[in-house]
Amino acid sequence: MGIDGGGTRTRCALGDEMRILGTAIAGASNVVRVGDVPAREALHASVREACATARISPDRIANICIGAAGAARPEIAGKVQRILEELTSASIEVVGDTLIALEAAFANGAGVIVIAGTGSIAYGRDATGRTCRAGGWGYAISDEGSGHWIGHGAISAILRARDAGQHTALEPLVLAAWHLHAFDELVQAANSQPPPDFPRLFPVVLKAAAEGDPSAHSLLTEAGTQLAGLTANVISRLTPHSPYAPVAMTGSVFRQSTEVRQVFYNVLRALFPGLDVRNELVEPVEGALARARRMGAAKAGESDGLGK
Repeated sequence: MGIDGGGTRTRCALGDEMRILGTAIAGASNVVRVGDVPAREALHASVREACATARISPDRIANICIGAAGAARPEIAGKVQRILEELTSASIEVVGDTLIALEAAFANGAGVIVIAGTGSIAYGRDATGRTCRAGGWGYAISDEGSGHWIGHGAISAILRARDAGQHTALEPLVLAAWHLHAFDELVQAANSQPPPDFPRLFPVVLKAAAEGDPSAHSLLTEAGTQLAGLTANVISRLTPHSPYAPVAMTGSVFRQSTEVRQVFYNVLRALFPGLDVRNELVEPVEGALARARRMGAAKAGESDGLGK
């Protein structure tokens, strides 16, 4: 079983050595972002649904790989592992979400994966196996170009328009998305602790941009530029001279906004002529499933060795 434990959605794929037998999508399971209880509910729901689709009991799963943000921290990885151990006795590997996305895009090869979903990060590996990253330091101080960053930027754009005595199509859309009725309520909600659900405003920005709102267009353009900047840092450190490592994209921001993708592509191609920026978006859960299959192959090899 492979699991992509995201900040907005959890994707799960159950398979044997060759086929996918069942899939499932549940809510957010990022422990850092949503907390232990909602993460547990989403993970359990996704595992059970995938198993039900395949008509397989969770106790028959041999190996699970889950990619989760913050998994580099032992306490986070431990929480995720214990949640899954409540359902199954499978061997469990908990890794960062960047690793399963990189696996899905390039297998064991060189490349740079750029994730732009609830958060954002660029992560790459060269031909020798050396890795580096840029961004992904958390929504309060980083995550440029992410859904959270765009949503936060939408509020800032509304405030700047108000200060200039101007109107933006974003304001009524944001009020509706957050179920508010007045500008003063918006200011109060935006400053509340814990912070409000800024990523929920990403679809609002897409809608405003589709209606021709210039501030929404500017936000999407800047998101693509920021994501390209993170990627450029990784490329320059990993492969400073051509041929450059290829680049792949994943995450809801890239998936839902052609404008962000196009700006991202144009900026990178201008900085690195001839760069291979792949158009097809990566599905990280496929990388998690591939790693789970390798766990099974490794155990089979060990058993063969012991039997000889």
